[in-house]
Amino acid sequence: MRPIIDNQKNKPMNKQKNSQTEFATLLNQQADSILKKLKTDQPGTDSLAGWFLGPKAENAELLKKLINQALEMHCNDRKELYPDDPDYVTEHMKKSEEYKQTVKVLEEKAHALFEQLKSSVPFWSYRWQAHMNWDTTLPGLVGYLGTMLYNPNNVAAEASPVTTVLEMKVGDELCEMLGYNIEDDPDKTRAWGHITCDGSIANNEAMWAARNLKFYPVSLVQAIKNEPVLAPAKDFEVTMANGKTKKLIELTSWEQLNLSVDEILAIPGRITRQFAISSDEINSAMNNYNIQNIGFDEIKTFMDTDIQQPVIMAPSNMHYSWPKSAAVLGLGANNVQKIYIDLDARMRIDELKKHIDQAIASKKPIIMVVAVIGSTEESSVDPLKEILELRKEYNKNHNVDFVVHCDAAWGGYFASIIREPKERDRLKSVRYTPSLVMNKYVTEQYKCLQYSDSITIDPHKAGYIQYPAGGLCYRNGAMRNMVAFTAPVVYHGGVDPTVGVYGLEGSKPGAAPAGVFLSHQVIPLDQTGYGKILGKCLFNSKRLYSAFVTMADETDPFVIVPFQRLPAEKNGESSDKVKEQYEFIKNEIVPKTNEEIMANPDAVKLLPELGSDQIIITYAFNFKNPDGTLNTDTEKMNELNMNIFKDLSLSPNHDDVSEIPMMVTQSQFTIDNYGKPFVDTFKSRLGVADDNDSPVTILISTTMDPWVSDTSEGNFIPQLTQALKNTVNKNIDRLV
Repeated sequence: MRPIIDNQKNKPMNKQKNSQTEFATLLNQQADSILKKLKTDQPGTDSLAGWFLGPKAENAELLKKLINQALEMHCNDRKELYPDDPDYVTEHMKKSEEYKQTVKVLEEKAHALFEQLKSSVPFWSYRWQAHMNWDTTLPGLVGYLGTMLYNPNNVAAEASPVTTVLEMKVGDELCEMLGYNIEDDPDKTRAWGHITCDGSIANNEAMWAARNLKFYPVSLVQAIKNEPVLAPAKDFEVTMANGKTKKLIELTSWEQLNLSVDEILAIPGRITRQFAISSDEINSAMNNYNIQNIGFDEIKTFMDTDIQQPVIMAPSNMHYSWPKSAAVLGLGANNVQKIYIDLDARMRIDELKKHIDQAIASKKPIIMVVAVIGSTEESSVDPLKEILELRKEYNKNHNVDFVVHCDAAWGGYFASIIREPKERDRLKSVRYTPSLVMNKYVTEQYKCLQYSDSITIDPHKAGYIQYPAGGLCYRNGAMRNMVAFTAPVVYHGGVDPTVGVYGLEGSKPGAAPAGVFLSHQVIPLDQTGYGKILGKCLFNSKRLYSAFVTMADETDPFVIVPFQRLPAEKNGESSDKVKEQYEFIKNEIVPKTNEEIMANPDAVKLLPELGSDQIIITYAFNFKNPDGTLNTDTEKMNELNMNIFKDLSLSPNHDDVSEIPMMVTQSQFTIDNYGKPFVDTFKSRLGVADDNDSPVTILISTTMDPWVSDTSEGNFIPQLTQALKNTVNKNIDRLV
C-alpha cells in the first residue's frame, strides 16, 4: 500500500511513530486540501441543469469527460507511482492469440450484459413515479466511479487513507444539515455521523447503541462494587432524569435504567477526572459486566427481579427494519410496540402516552421511541416536537428517560429546505420549476431534529446518491462508543482513527462516501442546493396530486381516492367547502402553467397543504357497477388496483420497458399495521361496505423528478395522468 503522504513535507511518513492525535491531525490536513481543490463558485439559476445527466442524457459529453478524466488519472497513477517497477502485461502478450481470445470473450460478454441492462428501471425518466429513488447526481456518479477504480475499504484508515477522511467530512455535513453541533467546543455536545450501506443497518446500529446505553449504568454499578480499580468511584454521584442527585451505586435498578443519554455518556469522563481512573482501566473493568459481552441472561442477575423485558416504541407504519433489528439484537421483534397512527399516518401521541404508562407500570425499560420523519408509504412526518415534550414530562414527573430516534432515512435531506445558505447572496431566484417550502407543521418537526438523540438518513434516497449509501448521525458523538469493537488485524492499538470500529459493517466501499462527498461539494446542503431540488419536487408532487385527485368526473367508470385528504376535509369543513376547494384545484391549479400558479396568491397558499407531508402520494381506485353505483367488494377493488400496478411496473418478465407508459408501486393498508379504524375509514371513503378485516391495496407515486412540470415542451404531468387513466379504464373493462 502506498505510504500516507505528509502534504507539508511531501515525503512518506512512518505511521508507527504517529500518535492517534497526530494521525487525526494529518487526516484533517488531507481533508482541508481536498476541500480547497474542490471549492468552486456556488450555483446560479441554471445550476439544476448541470446536476444530473438529464432524462435524454443531455449531459452525456460532460459525463464522458469526467469519467475519462478519472480513468486517465487513475491509469497515470499506476504508471507514475513506482516508475522503476516492471510491467506484467507486455506488448508481446497482447499480440498472442490467447490474449486476443480473452479480450474477445470479455467484449462479447460485456456487450451482452449491457444489452440486458437496457431492461432496467428507467429511474431518470419523467415516467418513473414509483419507489423512493430517481436519477443520481452527476457529481455523485463521478465521485463513486472515480473512487471505485482505487477500491478503498473504509473498514480502517490504513485501507482507505483518503475516503476515511471523506466519510468523516460527510458525517459532519449530514449532522450539520440536520441541526446537530459539529463545533469542537468544550461547552457544546459534539455530534458524529458516518455512512452505512443503508437505512436498515443505520436503524440497527441506533437500536444497538441505545440498548447498550440503557444497560451501561447497571453494568457500571456492578463493576464499581466488584473491581478494585473502580472502588474509588463508590461515592460517584449522578443526576437523575428528574433533576435530583444521588450516588450511582445507591440507585435502584429502575433508576439506573432511566438515566438520561447525556448523563450516561458523561460518566466515563467524569470518573476519569474525579478519581484519576483512565478510560482504558474503566473499559477493562467493564468487560465482564456490560451487555455487549455477557448478554441479557447474565445482566438480568444484576437487576431487581421486578424489571421486565425492555421495549421499543415506534409508529405502526414503521419500516420493517425495526422489528428485524430487535430480533437480531435479541430484544425480540414482539417487543417493538406499535403505536397506532392517525388519519394523516402520523403517530398518535395519546397512544404513545398510553404505552409509556403501561411500560412504567410493568417495569419495562423503554430503550427508545422512534419518530418517523417521512414514512415510506405515505411520506408522513411524526409529531417529533410533541414526542420530545412528552419525554420532558416523563423526566420530571416519573423520573423516566429514553432515547428519541428519528428514522429520517427518507426524509432527512428535506432538512436542506429550511437551511439558509451561509452566504445570503447565493439565495438567488430560480428559473425552472418553482420551489416550495414544507408546510408549517412539517417545518416545525424538522426544526426539532436537533434535539433528538440519533437520526437515520439515506443519501441514496433523497440525496440522489448511488447505492449503497445510508447514514447514521448521533447528537452526542460519544454514543458511538457504545457499539465500538476493534479488530486487531485492521486496527492497531489506537494508532489509526477510523469509522470502521463504530458500526455493524466490516468491509465497506470507500466509493460510497466519496460519491456523497463530491455531490455535497457541488450541490450545497441548503436552500440553494438540495433544498432547491427537493423544493421543486414538492411543487411537482402537489401538481401531480392535484391532477390525480381531479382525474375522474361523473362520466368515468371509476373513482380515485387519495389517502391524503383535501385540506378542507382534514379541517372538518362542510361538504360545500370541500367541493369548492376541489373545483379550485381543478380549475386554478391543474390546467395552469407554473407561472400562472405562482402568480395566484390563493394557489400559492393552498399548495403546501396539498398531498403528503413530503412528496409521496398514496391512492386507490374503485370501479362503478353498470348501474352507476360503486362496487362494495373489497376483494374486487383490490384486484383492480393490483392489476393496475402490474401494468405499471417492471418485472423480470418484461422485455420492453417502453411498453410501460408510467411506473408506480403498491402496498397495503392492513389491520395489523394500521388498526381497524384507520383501514375502515379508508374503505368507507372508497365506497366499500363489506365489514371484514381484509386489507386495502394501495398505489403509491413518489415524485423525485424536479423538472417534470417544466420540461422543454412544458408540463408533462398531463401525459402521466392520461397514462394512469387509460390503464384504469382498460382494467375495469377486464374486470366488469
